[in-house]
Amino acid sequence: MARRIEYSARFPYPAERVYAALSDPAHWDARMAEMRKYSENHVKDLSVTEHGIYLVLHHVIPRSALPDIAQTVIKKDMVITRKESYGPFADRATGRYEASIPAGPGSLTGKMELFTSEDGSTLRTASEARVHLPFVGGKLEELILTNLLDVFRTEAAITADWLARQ
Repeated sequence: MARRIEYSARFPYPAERVYAALSDPAHWDARMAEMRKYSENHVKDLSVTEHGIYLVLHHVIPRSALPDIAQTVIKKDMVITRKESYGPFADRATGRYEASIPAGPGSLTGKMELFTSEDGSTLRTASEARVHLPFVGGKLEELILTNLLDVFRTEAAITADWLARQ
């Protein structure tokens, strides 16, 4: 059975400005530089067209940094490929993401929505983790979503800081 969680990042900037940051390679360079403090990260692909934004990120987590329960099923460093796409910005933008691990026993997917809110803008993410392993699947799903919230919080803080410096 899948587990779900929602997270909302709030920015004191208009949604158009946040969308512009998401389409700017300099923003992604700054985000990856900051995220490397935690683990190896890099942008594999960034494409911005009139149809929206398409992005592929690689996150590398050393096996030794994984919780014991995860080490029981992951035998080497964990490489997470995260693909994100956002449609074009009108008064809002919607998107999707999926994260995968080679030979991973499950899936992590989500939907994003960037919109104007009372004090600026909000990027809302609804995520679903599904692990197909008897007995430990639910625990791994919870672990994935808990760690994902930490990633989203950190990424939002980096984006807010980057916008403040522009």
